[in-house]
Amino acid sequence: MLKRNLFNEDHEAFRSMVRRFIDNEIAPHHARWEEAGIVPRDLWLKAGAAGMLCCTVPEQYGGAGADYLFDVVVFEEMARSGFSGPGFMIHCDLVATYISTFGSEAQKQQWLPKMVTGEAIGSLGMTEPHAGSDLKAIRTKAVRDGDDFVISGQKVFISNGQLCDVIVLATKTDIAGGAKGVTLFLVDTSLPGFRRGKNLSKLGMKAQDTSELFFDEVRVPASAMLGEEGKGFELMMTKLAQERLAQAIRSATVAETAIEWTVDYTSQRKAFGKTIADFQNTQFKLAELKTEAVVGRQFVDRCIAAFIKGELDAIDAAMAKMWVTNMHCRVVDECLQFFGGWGYMWEYPIARAYADARIVKIAGGSIEVMKHIIGRQMFAHLKQG
Repeated sequence: MLKRNLFNEDHEAFRSMVRRFIDNEIAPHHARWEEAGIVPRDLWLKAGAAGMLCCTVPEQYGGAGADYLFDVVVFEEMARSGFSGPGFMIHCDLVATYISTFGSEAQKQQWLPKMVTGEAIGSLGMTEPHAGSDLKAIRTKAVRDGDDFVISGQKVFISNGQLCDVIVLATKTDIAGGAKGVTLFLVDTSLPGFRRGKNLSKLGMKAQDTSELFFDEVRVPASAMLGEEGKGFELMMTKLAQERLAQAIRSATVAETAIEWTVDYTSQRKAFGKTIADFQNTQFKLAELKTEAVVGRQFVDRCIAAFIKGELDAIDAAMAKMWVTNMHCRVVDECLQFFGGWGYMWEYPIARAYADARIVKIAGGSIEVMKHIIGRQMFAHLKQG
């Protein structure tokens, strides 16, 4: 079996700590959080105290200044656990990264230290009721008024929406400007005019709070702008590869874990006088799934290595997101079948993994959008000619 060679002893020691944290602080309470549809804020504070949040944030802003692989460890272990809450990936891999990369010194000082400790929770406000993968079509507007901007509009399907203290918010400062009219702001959710909708009831990811957010003439200072006016779409495009890589990392890990659960279950469950694992169909099917999972893992690890070197492009990220998330859904579906009726019971991790899996083909850009990105690049030379 091919061995992974990305991680060193420090990463693996950190992995052991993360696993203990999940066992002690999340596992005993997760069923209750699924019913509530949200995790308590004190879990974020505990994760911050354990050093699990925003590992790559520089030391001058309260972070560890660690390499990206420490964040990868957190994402993998959360995925391996089968627990859907909390939304660490959005907070660390997207919101903190946007602020670290594009934020002013004042913005970094204001938000990053609190995000590292879990005192401030971050959310990404892009999707709207009529604009999902097509970010140019957003309608939330920000109108300049002296030294301020007044924001009006709504967002939907926002992870961490019930808990967030800061939102990286995509707006239109020029309604007719298309992509060039998009501007990002860091919105403090304590400001007047901001309102959270209800916590949305979802097919899966039940412990992850997800909300519709409303902005009713929210006044923010011009200093809250993230990057330059009209450059928001460009900034978002530079981070989409990282977001899609994170989705692939999660999917590769869930697929591996589902196969492990299934091997254990079929080795013990008996039918017709022998274990389910003794049947040739079980061995053949799991052999196929294992091979797909290994292929997916190798591709994802190559993409992680490329990302760390600054060499992961949008096409590679789109291919990883498309293939590995498709594989993730297929593996979980096939594995659940071996559990029979028990696989349909919520108390079994495979049932929760099945419900949670479906979103991965949508989040971070739908599979169809990934195909469009890849196909467009394949035929780009014809247009140039």
